[in-house]
Amino acid sequence: MSFYITTPIYYVNAQPHLGHAYTTIATDVLARHMRQRGEDVFFLTGTDEHGEPVADAARAQGLEPRELADGNAERFKSLMPVLNISNDFFIRTSDPQHVLRVQEVLQRVHDNGYVYKGIYEGWYCPRCADFKVENEILEGNLCPIHEIGLTRESEENWFFKLSSFEGRLLELYSDRPDFVMPRHHFNEAHAFIESGLQDVSLSRAHLSWGVPVPWDPTHVFYVWFDALLNYYTALGYARADQDLVERYWPATYHIIGKDILKFHTVYWPALLMAAELHVPEHVFVHGFLLGADGRKMSKSLGNVLDPFEVMDQYGTDALRFYLMRDVPFGSDGAVGMDAVRARYESELANEYGNLASRTIAMIQRYRDGVIPAAATDELLARDFDVLGAEIRAVMDRADPTRALELLWQRIRRLNRYVEERAPWQLARDLEAADQLDQTLASLAEGLRSISVLLHPYMPASTDKLLDALGAPDTEYGRSLFAERGSGAAVKALEPLFPKRAE
Repeated sequence: MSFYITTPIYYVNAQPHLGHAYTTIATDVLARHMRQRGEDVFFLTGTDEHGEPVADAARAQGLEPRELADGNAERFKSLMPVLNISNDFFIRTSDPQHVLRVQEVLQRVHDNGYVYKGIYEGWYCPRCADFKVENEILEGNLCPIHEIGLTRESEENWFFKLSSFEGRLLELYSDRPDFVMPRHHFNEAHAFIESGLQDVSLSRAHLSWGVPVPWDPTHVFYVWFDALLNYYTALGYARADQDLVERYWPATYHIIGKDILKFHTVYWPALLMAAELHVPEHVFVHGFLLGADGRKMSKSLGNVLDPFEVMDQYGTDALRFYLMRDVPFGSDGAVGMDAVRARYESELANEYGNLASRTIAMIQRYRDGVIPAAATDELLARDFDVLGAEIRAVMDRADPTRALELLWQRIRRLNRYVEERAPWQLARDLEAADQLDQTLASLAEGLRSISVLLHPYMPASTDKLLDALGAPDTEYGRSLFAERGSGAAVKALEPLFPKRAE
């Protein structure tokens, strides 16, 4: 079964920041989980390089748009291995293959009768690259996303007949109540459609940095239509020798931030309908990461969490864990360095890391470094019986935060089990040898099972631990709690999450 998942493509008018890392890590966790389950996964990310915001940013730096795009696209691309991202392709919208495919699809939209020429006048945000309708504008003619003044613009454009799809979009939302997730964002998009759709600009006349309109080369396509099509065009050339469209389209999940909800939940499905293409199965909309003070992050406010600082101090796995753990995926939430430190020390170092160190140390000390091949504890096993199915269910709903909570409940159960069984006391009683074997086998098996399911979140750390347990296989079926200990030899393990000096 195919599973196609995408991040939004990131604007190259600025360098990568925490928001980019958050979306990409969440998408990676879902992609890795599905690969574990044996799904045929394709994971796409990349950069959005055309349009006015990029041209304006380049001009401000005394650069040509291509120079700015090349430099910042490389920064985004090089970030992927730093974050341990397992993407299958990195698209740039300046790729000539993308440009050709955009022109092909939008020519089809034109030929199907959904394009006309007209005059547009309205309030425009140059940072959103979007004309705002009246009910979106803040008092004082401010952009609701960037809170900057909107400019009144009038120009002759080619228009897309978005209004023609109002009925079909409402039907889509009625037939597929999980098309947009979570539900509150479904309701927001549905209300926008119900309020009445206006036709939207498909092209811009005064820009040269964009994809030329094939039937009118004096225009370039409005950047949003060029950008949205990346999800489809990438499949046509991501592999030099094959077209992947039939294999992976439609997308299973588009993962996006809520600031671009309208484009992905209204414009995008309408455009696909106009081109006679299937719409995606789901659009999952996550919230904003806020400063520790609860306000939107801003360098001027000094409340920005720097992902590179987190990785420098605590490691990449700690960043990946923290971003999926601290804010429920789909909601807004405050993040900050104090919260990173607290999660790292209490959960990664004390609960998971210490459990791993203690378990391996006791096996080395009491059983010469070999996990007893004894029957595991049936009562403890019951706590793990449904874990794999629970994780599968919540990840199918794109809820990595809930899945992580389910896993952490079991980590805490294993730590309680250590205290309940007190292996150090059993080791002093020769008649309790069988109990000690069962305890150590059960601890090792629980730790192994948990680590397989944690692998999508913290691949480097779990690989180390699973290797130390003599069980490096991370295939999903291996997460089942076995009835007997493995009998494998363990290896010495350095602390996975060493305590950090203040």
